[in-house]
Amino acid sequence: MRKAKDIMTAPVVTVTPETSVRHLARLLLEHRINGVPVVDDTGALLGIVTQADLIDQSKRLHIPTVVALLDSVIFLESPKRFERDLRKMAGTTVGEIYTRDVVTADEETTVEQIATLMADRRVNTIPILREGTLVGVVGRGDIVRSLLVDSKP
Repeated sequence: MRKAKDIMTAPVVTVTPETSVRHLARLLLEHRINGVPVVDDTGALLGIVTQADLIDQSKRLHIPTVVALLDSVIFLESPKRFERDLRKMAGTTVGEIYTRDVVTADEETTVEQIATLMADRRVNTIPILREGTLVGVVGRGDIVRSLLVDSKP
């Protein structure tokens, strides 16, 4: 059974929180990739930033529905989501728009397990770690390419 180490893309294109959103967009287009890991100065994984994060900057801002009752305002939707969306829309650096809750896998994770993670968690890019160190990424394209390799006679 094929594993992450067999299909991952390495070396990994990465960015730091200080990377500008314009530079990020250029990197994604130049490398024809959906997302990149965000790392600190030591190379430690902080999160991930994807095309979806860039698209969020262009979407219409949804103002949460509220009900005024006496002197109180009751939010019918999460005000935290509104704050997050507003922060992302106004962001000029990766640090302002990236996702910190990252789904990761290690080199020994099977392709089937990675595909399941992608589908269940609705993510397109999964950083691959070896003893906590970033060594590659698996994207949806890597999964599709592995299907072609696995189906050869």
